[in-house]
Amino acid sequence: MHRTPLPFALPQLKPGLSRTFQKTIEPADTLSFGHGALTELMATPTLSALLIEASVSVIDPMLPEGYVTVGLSTSVSYLNPTFIGMTVTAVAALAEVDNRKLVFEIMAFDELGQIARGRHERYIVNAAHFMQSARERCAALQQKIK
Repeated sequence: MHRTPLPFALPQLKPGLSRTFQKTIEPADTLSFGHGALTELMATPTLSALLIEASVSVIDPMLPEGYVTVGLSTSVSYLNPTFIGMTVTAVAALAEVDNRKLVFEIMAFDELGQIARGRHERYIVNAAHFMQSARERCAALQQKIK
């Protein structure tokens, strides 16, 4: 990612901003493939998606039209399992702001306590430029497929 400064000011973009999401776990949120013995438990991808969604919702609504955030990295420690029917609360709190780079502390809880914690990094980009770069990167492959 490049270090070009943002072409706009976001004075409200400060550590401490946070967002919370809640979701009741359904059968579609479980690991329904590969490990039949675990199909009553929330799957890792479901939990990760909730934590990332919470992070996105902290910042993206503040951005000017045409700008979004993209994920750079996620590191999550899973502490406890959660069953179908339980409610998961995912929390993302902005911990660091370095120009376009944003670092979130992420946590998840169910009715019995904390189930996960970690960090998630996102980067503010111009959506059109990001998509153009992605298309250019994949152009050679697209030509081979046709």
